[in-house]
Amino acid sequence: MEKSHGQETTTSHHLTLPPGLTQEDFLELNPLITEFHTYTLTPSQCSSLLSQRIHAPPHAVWSIVRSFHKPQLYKHFIKNCTVKPTFTMTVGDTRDVNVISGLPAATSTERLDILDDDRHVTGFSIIGGEHRLRNYRSVTTVHGVEREGKMLSVVLESYVVDVPEGNTEEDTRLFADTVVKLNLQKLAVVSEGKSE
Repeated sequence: MEKSHGQETTTSHHLTLPPGLTQEDFLELNPLITEFHTYTLTPSQCSSLLSQRIHAPPHAVWSIVRSFHKPQLYKHFIKNCTVKPTFTMTVGDTRDVNVISGLPAATSTERLDILDDDRHVTGFSIIGGEHRLRNYRSVTTVHGVEREGKMLSVVLESYVVDVPEGNTEEDTRLFADTVVKLNLQKLAVVSEGKSE
């Protein structure tokens, strides 16, 4: 999405309609995209913003998304997740994730960076483990939109990550986008099943 030569740039997710969002959704959510899904990139990083409409109320979706200690509730490719006995779901807490075989990853240590229950915003960074996603940071937000008298949810997830040596920006984004997209689709299935 963003290109730069030799200096930092700022993402422009607020300028491009992400797949899955209507123009109406995009206009309504644009200030929140600017506030929560803007990153500063170095020339060796890429970023993306993905969206998912979910036919479930925001509180039902948020109850799943906020469960930092249980990412396997809706994230594909996770075998299991462990947290320390002192885990309290506060910013700075970490989780250790084991990834299913077949991916270019084995383990991931992740830190909770944001958890705002009032505004339905959460985010994490990958701080260790055996994987290719260096300096990966992600923010997920859950928004309620009323359409035809019904309350729906729109989930926005963005990330920034280093482009590995020998890979292109497009390859890196395609890989990360695919994983995030699959997770958001599963989140929709789980949330809609829960709220029926």
